[in-house]
Amino acid sequence: MIKLALFAGDGIGPEVAGEAVDVLKFLFDYSSIRYEIEEDLIGGASYDEYKKPVTERALKIAKEADAVIFGAVGGPRWESLPIELRPEKALLTLRYDLELYANLRPAKIYEELIDASPLKKDIVRGTDMMIVRELTGGIYFGQPRGVFNMEDGQRKGINTLVYTTKEIERIAKIAFEIARKRRKKVLSVDKANVLECTELWRQTVSEVSKSYPDVELSNMYVDNCSMQLIKQPKSFDVIVTTNMFGDILSDESSMVAGSIGMLPSASLNGKKGMYEPIHGSAPDIAGQNKANPLAAILSVAMMLRFSLDMDNFAQAIEKAVEKVIQNGFRTADIYSNASGTKLVGTKEIGEAVIEELKNNKNK
Repeated sequence: MIKLALFAGDGIGPEVAGEAVDVLKFLFDYSSIRYEIEEDLIGGASYDEYKKPVTERALKIAKEADAVIFGAVGGPRWESLPIELRPEKALLTLRYDLELYANLRPAKIYEELIDASPLKKDIVRGTDMMIVRELTGGIYFGQPRGVFNMEDGQRKGINTLVYTTKEIERIAKIAFEIARKRRKKVLSVDKANVLECTELWRQTVSEVSKSYPDVELSNMYVDNCSMQLIKQPKSFDVIVTTNMFGDILSDESSMVAGSIGMLPSASLNGKKGMYEPIHGSAPDIAGQNKANPLAAILSVAMMLRFSLDMDNFAQAIEKAVEKVIQNGFRTADIYSNASGTKLVGTKEIGEAVIEELKNNKNK
Protein backbone atom coordinates (compact mmCIF):
# COMPACT_ATOMS: atom_id res chain seq x y z
CA MET A 1 0.00 0.00 0.00
CA ILE A 2 1.41 3.38 -1.06
CA LYS A 3 0.63 6.12 1.43
CA LEU A 4 0.73 9.73 0.23
CA ALA A 5 0.09 13.08 1.88
CA LEU A 6 -1.55 15.90 -0.08
CA PHE A 7 -1.28 19.54 0.95
CA ALA A 8 -2.82 21.60 -1.85
CA GLY A 9 -2.47 24.92 -0.02
CA ASP A 10 -3.54 28.33 -1.26
CA GLY A 11 -4.26 30.21 -4.47
CA ILE A 12 -3.74 28.03 -7.52
CA GLY A 13 -2.32 25.25 -5.33
CA PRO A 14 -5.54 23.21 -5.19
CA GLU A 15 -6.04 23.53 -8.96
CA VAL A 16 -2.58 22.41 -10.07
CA ALA A 17 -2.22 19.78 -7.34
CA GLY A 18 -5.65 18.46 -8.27
CA GLU A 19 -4.62 17.87 -11.87
CA ALA A 20 -1.36 16.21 -10.76
CA VAL A 21 -3.25 13.89 -8.41
CA ASP A 22 -5.73 13.01 -11.18
CA VAL A 23 -2.82 11.98 -13.42
CA LEU A 24 -1.36 9.89 -10.59
CA LYS A 25 -4.71 8.23 -9.81
CA PHE A 26 -5.18 7.28 -13.45
CA LEU A 27 -1.83 5.47 -13.52
CA PHE A 28 -2.37 3.75 -10.20
CA ASP A 29 -5.97 2.74 -10.95
CA TYR A 30 -5.10 1.50 -14.43
CA SER A 31 -2.29 -0.62 -12.98
CA SER A 32 -4.33 -1.82 -9.96
CA ILE A 33 -1.85 -0.33 -7.51
CA ARG A 34 -3.17 0.06 -3.98
CA TYR A 35 -2.74 3.53 -2.52
CA GLU A 36 -4.26 6.04 -0.17
CA ILE A 37 -3.99 9.82 -0.20
CA GLU A 38 -4.57 11.73 3.03
CA GLU A 39 -5.20 15.44 2.63
CA ASP A 40 -5.03 18.35 5.05
CA LEU A 41 -5.00 22.15 5.07
CA ILE A 42 -1.73 24.03 5.04
CA GLY A 43 -0.48 27.59 4.70
CA GLY A 44 -3.07 30.36 4.62
CA ALA A 45 -5.93 27.89 4.45
CA SER A 46 -4.68 26.29 7.66
CA TYR A 47 -4.30 29.66 9.36
CA ASP A 48 -7.86 30.62 8.46
CA GLU A 49 -9.14 27.41 10.01
CA TYR A 50 -6.73 26.77 12.90
CA LYS A 51 -4.83 30.07 13.38
CA LYS A 52 -1.54 28.36 12.54
CA PRO A 53 0.07 27.70 9.11
CA VAL A 54 0.70 24.02 9.84
CA THR A 55 -0.86 21.82 12.51
CA GLU A 56 0.56 18.87 14.41
CA ARG A 57 -1.96 16.69 12.58
CA ALA A 58 -0.61 17.83 9.20
CA LEU A 59 2.96 17.18 10.31
CA LYS A 60 1.95 13.71 11.51
CA ILE A 61 0.33 12.95 8.14
CA ALA A 62 3.51 14.08 6.35
CA LYS A 63 5.81 12.03 8.57
CA GLU A 64 3.77 8.86 8.13
CA ALA A 65 3.49 9.17 4.35
CA ASP A 66 5.83 7.65 1.78
CA ALA A 67 5.88 11.01 0.01
CA VAL A 68 4.21 14.42 0.14
CA ILE A 69 2.47 16.22 -2.74
CA PHE A 70 2.46 19.98 -2.19
CA GLY A 71 0.66 22.74 -4.09
CA ALA A 72 1.52 26.31 -3.14
CA VAL A 73 1.07 28.62 -0.16
CA GLY A 74 0.80 32.33 0.49
CA GLY A 75 -0.95 35.43 -0.74
CA PRO A 76 -1.44 39.13 0.06
CA ARG A 77 -4.26 38.50 2.54
CA TRP A 78 -1.80 36.92 5.01
CA GLU A 79 1.20 39.24 4.51
CA SER A 80 0.36 41.38 7.54
CA LEU A 81 0.69 38.39 9.89
CA PRO A 82 3.79 37.91 12.05
CA ILE A 83 6.43 35.89 10.21
CA GLU A 84 5.87 32.81 12.38
CA LEU A 85 2.20 32.72 11.34
CA ARG A 86 2.56 33.42 7.63
CA PRO A 87 1.73 30.60 5.16
CA GLU A 88 5.34 30.26 4.05
CA LYS A 89 6.28 29.16 7.56
CA ALA A 90 4.43 25.90 6.88
CA LEU A 91 6.71 25.10 3.97
CA LEU A 92 9.86 25.81 5.97
CA THR A 93 8.53 23.74 8.88
CA LEU A 94 7.81 20.73 6.66
CA ARG A 95 11.26 20.92 5.10
CA TYR A 96 12.94 21.18 8.48
CA ASP A 97 10.88 18.59 10.36
CA LEU A 98 11.15 16.03 7.56
CA GLU A 99 14.87 16.86 7.17
CA LEU A 100 14.44 17.44 3.44
CA TYR A 101 17.92 18.81 2.91
CA ALA A 102 18.27 18.26 -0.86
CA ASN A 103 16.13 20.24 -3.28
CA LEU A 104 16.29 19.19 -6.94
CA ARG A 105 15.05 21.68 -9.51
CA PRO A 106 15.42 20.67 -13.16
CA ALA A 107 15.18 23.35 -15.85
CA LYS A 108 14.73 22.12 -19.39
CA ILE A 109 13.62 23.91 -22.54
CA TYR A 110 11.18 22.09 -24.79
CA GLU A 111 11.77 22.89 -28.45
CA GLU A 112 8.08 23.68 -28.92
CA LEU A 113 8.21 26.25 -26.07
CA ILE A 114 11.31 28.02 -27.25
CA ASP A 115 9.24 31.07 -28.21
CA ALA A 116 7.93 31.31 -24.63
CA SER A 117 11.40 32.16 -23.34
CA PRO A 118 12.29 35.87 -23.43
CA LEU A 119 15.81 34.89 -24.52
CA LYS A 120 16.95 34.34 -28.08
CA LYS A 121 16.34 30.88 -29.51
CA ASP A 122 20.00 30.14 -30.18
CA ILE A 123 20.82 30.96 -26.54
CA VAL A 124 18.22 28.73 -24.84
CA ARG A 125 18.00 25.85 -27.32
CA GLY A 126 19.44 22.69 -25.76
CA THR A 127 19.26 23.92 -22.15
CA ASP A 128 18.91 21.03 -19.68
CA MET A 129 20.21 21.66 -16.16
CA MET A 130 19.62 20.46 -12.62
CA ILE A 131 19.92 22.88 -9.72
CA VAL A 132 20.70 21.11 -6.44
CA ARG A 133 19.81 23.46 -3.59
CA GLU A 134 20.67 22.88 0.06
CA LEU A 135 17.30 23.24 1.78
CA THR A 136 17.46 23.01 5.56
CA GLY A 137 20.44 25.20 6.44
CA GLY A 138 21.85 28.56 5.51
CA ILE A 139 20.37 31.97 6.10
CA TYR A 140 16.75 30.77 6.09
CA PHE A 141 17.29 28.73 9.26
CA GLY A 142 20.37 30.20 10.94
CA GLN A 143 20.22 31.61 14.47
CA PRO A 144 20.08 34.27 15.78
CA ARG A 145 17.38 35.84 13.65
CA GLY A 146 14.70 38.45 14.11
CA VAL A 147 14.13 42.19 14.52
CA PHE A 148 15.37 43.68 17.78
CA ASN A 149 15.05 47.03 19.56
CA MET A 150 18.32 48.80 20.30
CA GLU A 151 19.17 51.05 23.24
CA ASP A 152 19.36 54.16 21.04
CA GLY A 153 15.79 53.64 19.81
CA GLN A 154 16.73 52.11 16.47
CA ARG A 155 15.68 48.63 15.35
CA LYS A 156 18.06 45.98 14.04
CA GLY A 157 17.24 43.05 11.77
CA ILE A 158 19.41 39.94 11.95
CA ASN A 159 19.58 36.80 9.82
CA THR A 160 22.48 34.40 10.23
CA LEU A 161 24.20 32.51 7.42
CA VAL A 162 25.67 29.31 8.84
CA TYR A 163 26.73 25.94 7.38
CA THR A 164 28.58 22.99 8.86
CA THR A 165 30.87 20.72 6.89
CA LYS A 166 28.37 17.87 7.33
CA GLU A 167 25.57 19.90 5.74
CA ILE A 168 27.79 20.86 2.81
CA GLU A 169 29.19 17.37 2.31
CA ARG A 170 25.82 15.66 2.09
CA ILE A 171 24.36 18.08 -0.48
CA ALA A 172 27.59 17.97 -2.51
CA LYS A 173 27.43 14.17 -2.66
CA ILE A 174 23.88 14.38 -4.02
CA ALA A 175 25.07 16.75 -6.76
CA PHE A 176 27.98 14.54 -7.78
CA GLU A 177 25.81 11.41 -7.84
CA ILE A 178 23.27 13.15 -10.08
CA ALA A 179 26.03 14.45 -12.35
CA ARG A 180 27.31 10.91 -12.84
CA LYS A 181 23.97 10.08 -14.48
CA ARG A 182 24.06 13.20 -16.65
CA ARG A 183 26.98 14.99 -18.35
CA LYS A 184 29.42 14.61 -15.42
CA LYS A 185 29.79 18.34 -14.70
CA VAL A 186 29.18 20.03 -11.33
CA LEU A 187 29.29 23.78 -10.80
CA SER A 188 29.44 24.90 -7.17
CA VAL A 189 28.07 28.41 -6.67
CA ASP A 190 29.08 30.58 -3.70
CA LYS A 191 30.26 34.04 -2.68
CA ALA A 192 33.57 32.91 -1.25
CA ASN A 193 35.29 36.21 -1.99
CA VAL A 194 33.31 38.03 0.71
CA LEU A 195 31.46 35.42 2.83
CA GLU A 196 33.56 33.16 5.05
CA CYS A 197 30.69 30.70 5.35
CA THR A 198 30.69 30.12 1.60
CA GLU A 199 34.49 29.98 1.57
CA LEU A 200 34.00 26.90 3.76
CA TRP A 201 31.36 25.78 1.25
CA ARG A 202 33.88 25.94 -1.61
CA GLN A 203 36.60 24.16 0.35
CA THR A 204 34.26 21.37 1.45
CA VAL A 205 32.78 20.77 -2.01
CA SER A 206 36.31 20.55 -3.38
CA GLU A 207 37.15 17.89 -0.78
CA VAL A 208 34.05 15.87 -1.69
CA SER A 209 34.95 16.09 -5.37
CA LYS A 210 38.08 13.98 -4.73
CA SER A 211 35.78 10.96 -4.32
CA TYR A 212 34.31 11.63 -7.78
CA PRO A 213 37.31 11.82 -10.13
CA ASP A 214 35.07 11.12 -13.12
CA VAL A 215 33.05 14.31 -12.51
CA GLU A 216 34.40 17.73 -13.46
CA LEU A 217 34.06 20.36 -10.71
CA SER A 218 34.15 24.10 -11.28
CA ASN A 219 33.34 27.05 -9.02
CA MET A 220 31.58 30.34 -9.70
CA TYR A 221 30.48 33.36 -7.69
CA VAL A 222 26.72 33.73 -7.52
CA ASP A 223 26.65 37.13 -9.22
CA ASN A 224 28.57 35.76 -12.21
CA CYS A 225 26.38 32.66 -12.28
CA SER A 226 23.24 34.80 -12.45
CA MET A 227 24.67 36.46 -15.57
CA GLN A 228 25.87 33.25 -17.20
CA LEU A 229 22.43 31.64 -16.73
CA ILE A 230 21.13 34.26 -19.13
CA LYS A 231 24.18 34.42 -21.39
CA GLN A 232 24.85 30.70 -21.90
CA PRO A 233 22.30 28.51 -20.06
CA LYS A 234 23.02 25.43 -22.16
CA SER A 235 26.55 25.27 -20.70
CA PHE A 236 25.23 24.21 -17.27
CA ASP A 237 24.72 20.61 -16.19
CA VAL A 238 24.42 20.32 -12.39
CA ILE A 239 24.58 23.40 -10.15
CA VAL A 240 24.97 22.90 -6.39
CA THR A 241 24.53 25.86 -4.08
CA THR A 242 23.23 27.25 -0.82
CA ASN A 243 19.64 27.63 0.26
CA MET A 244 19.20 31.29 -0.64
CA PHE A 245 21.32 31.25 -3.80
CA GLY A 246 19.49 28.15 -5.02
CA ASP A 247 16.13 29.78 -4.38
CA ILE A 248 17.05 32.79 -6.52
CA LEU A 249 18.94 31.02 -9.31
CA SER A 250 16.27 28.37 -9.85
CA ASP A 251 13.59 31.05 -10.21
CA GLU A 252 15.81 32.80 -12.73
CA SER A 253 16.23 29.55 -14.66
CA SER A 254 12.45 29.38 -15.10
CA MET A 255 12.66 32.21 -17.61
CA VAL A 256 15.15 30.21 -19.62
CA ALA A 257 12.62 27.37 -19.70
CA GLY A 258 9.84 29.73 -20.76
CA SER A 259 7.72 29.88 -17.60
CA ILE A 260 7.94 29.20 -13.89
CA GLY A 261 4.82 27.11 -14.49
CA MET A 262 6.99 24.49 -16.20
CA LEU A 263 9.45 23.77 -13.38
CA PRO A 264 8.92 20.90 -10.90
CA SER A 265 10.94 20.17 -7.80
CA ALA A 266 11.77 17.41 -5.35
CA SER A 267 12.87 17.96 -1.76
CA LEU A 268 14.57 14.82 -0.45
CA ASN A 269 16.00 13.03 2.53
CA GLY A 270 16.87 9.65 1.06
CA LYS A 271 13.63 8.14 -0.28
CA LYS A 272 11.48 10.50 1.78
CA GLY A 273 10.43 13.43 -0.33
CA MET A 274 8.09 16.36 -0.83
CA TYR A 275 7.17 17.29 -4.39
CA GLU A 276 5.96 20.69 -5.53
CA PRO A 277 6.01 23.09 -8.47
CA ILE A 278 8.39 25.95 -7.76
CA HIS A 279 5.85 28.63 -8.66
CA GLY A 280 3.89 30.50 -6.02
CA SER A 281 0.19 30.63 -5.25
CA ALA A 282 -0.62 33.25 -7.94
CA PRO A 283 -3.79 34.49 -6.17
CA ASP A 284 -4.56 36.86 -9.06
CA ILE A 285 -5.55 33.89 -11.26
CA ALA A 286 -6.74 31.45 -8.59
CA GLY A 287 -10.03 29.74 -9.33
CA GLN A 288 -10.09 30.91 -12.95
CA ASN A 289 -8.83 27.74 -14.69
CA LYS A 290 -5.80 29.68 -15.97
CA ALA A 291 -2.90 28.15 -14.04
CA ASN A 292 -0.34 25.89 -15.69
CA PRO A 293 -0.45 22.46 -13.96
CA LEU A 294 2.50 20.95 -15.86
CA ALA A 295 5.07 21.76 -13.14
CA ALA A 296 2.85 20.03 -10.58
CA ILE A 297 2.34 17.05 -12.89
CA LEU A 298 6.08 16.80 -13.54
CA SER A 299 6.68 17.02 -9.78
CA VAL A 300 4.54 13.89 -9.39
CA ALA A 301 6.74 12.24 -12.02
CA MET A 302 9.76 13.08 -9.84
CA MET A 303 7.96 11.54 -6.86
CA LEU A 304 7.42 8.32 -8.77
CA ARG A 305 11.11 8.23 -9.67
CA PHE A 306 12.81 9.26 -6.44
CA SER A 307 10.47 8.10 -3.65
CA LEU A 308 8.50 5.21 -5.13
CA ASP A 309 11.04 3.61 -7.50
CA MET A 310 8.51 3.69 -10.38
CA ASP A 311 10.71 5.12 -13.09
CA ASN A 312 8.54 3.59 -15.82
CA PHE A 313 5.56 5.63 -14.59
CA ALA A 314 7.73 8.74 -14.30
CA GLN A 315 8.89 8.37 -17.88
CA ALA A 316 5.31 7.81 -19.04
CA ILE A 317 4.20 11.11 -17.49
CA GLU A 318 7.19 12.99 -18.91
CA LYS A 319 6.53 11.63 -22.39
CA ALA A 320 2.83 12.49 -22.10
CA VAL A 321 3.66 16.06 -21.07
CA GLU A 322 6.06 16.38 -24.00
CA LYS A 323 3.39 15.07 -26.37
CA VAL A 324 0.79 17.51 -25.03
CA ILE A 325 3.21 20.36 -25.69
CA GLN A 326 3.94 19.03 -29.17
CA ASN A 327 0.19 18.92 -29.82
CA GLY A 328 -0.01 22.64 -29.16
CA PHE A 329 -1.88 22.79 -25.85
CA ARG A 330 -0.91 25.96 -24.00
CA THR A 331 -1.94 27.74 -20.84
CA ALA A 332 -1.58 31.52 -20.91
CA ASP A 333 1.93 31.60 -19.42
CA ILE A 334 3.38 29.60 -22.34
CA TYR A 335 0.99 30.66 -25.10
CA SER A 336 2.11 32.29 -28.32
CA ASN A 337 0.42 32.92 -31.65
CA ALA A 338 2.52 30.25 -33.33
CA SER A 339 0.68 28.07 -35.80
CA GLY A 340 -0.90 24.98 -34.28
CA THR A 341 -1.09 26.25 -30.70
CA LYS A 342 -4.31 26.60 -28.75
CA LEU A 343 -4.99 28.43 -25.52
CA VAL A 344 -6.58 26.14 -22.93
CA GLY A 345 -7.16 26.05 -19.19
CA THR A 346 -5.77 24.15 -16.23
CA LYS A 347 -8.24 21.27 -16.43
CA GLU A 348 -7.86 20.89 -20.20
CA ILE A 349 -4.09 20.49 -19.88
CA GLY A 350 -4.50 17.88 -17.15
CA GLU A 351 -7.09 16.00 -19.20
CA ALA A 352 -4.81 16.11 -22.24
CA VAL A 353 -1.97 14.50 -20.26
CA ILE A 354 -4.29 11.72 -19.09
CA GLU A 355 -5.50 11.21 -22.65
CA GLU A 356 -1.92 10.76 -23.83
CA LEU A 357 -1.31 8.24 -21.06
CA LYS A 358 -4.42 6.35 -22.17
CA ASN A 359 -3.24 6.36 -25.77
CA ASN A 360 0.16 4.97 -24.75
CA LYS A 361 -1.43 2.28 -22.58
CA ASN A 362 -3.67 1.16 -25.44
CA LYS A 363 -0.88 0.83 -27.97
